[in-house]
Amino acid sequence: MKSFTFLLVLLLSIAMTITLFPSLSTQESVHDETMDATYQRGKGSFGRYNMYTCNNYPRVCATKGSPGPDCCGKKCVNVMTDGFNCGRCGKKCRYSEICCEGWCVNTYFHKRHCGKCNNTCKKGSECSYGMCSYA
Repeated sequence: MKSFTFLLVLLLSIAMTITLFPSLSTQESVHDETMDATYQRGKGSFGRYNMYTCNNYPRVCATKGSPGPDCCGKKCVNVMTDGFNCGRCGKKCRYSEICCEGWCVNTYFHKRHCGKCNNTCKKGSECSYGMCSYA
């Protein structure tokens, strides 16, 4: 009797899942311009999706869900904010720096990027330890 109840609950949950999420039960067609970001970057070692990397199809970086509009090393990135491709492909920021507007800056002491990108300290104050007018 317990196994019958378990089977009934299992079947009901499967039926509810199919009813509530119909996209999970149907195979959707895949087009090179409407793929999600994981396939755009060529993720996966085998399969037909490896041909859809941005070095072969640069337009995939402009699709919805893409991490950025620029193609660096077969991956879509934003060179204005990516610490491994800051300002241009392959330019890495140092350990203490982050990428702000395509420049590697140390947000602990930078007056225009104090603590985070585009956080400018007021006139007459300094940026110390990521805070304006510390101490």
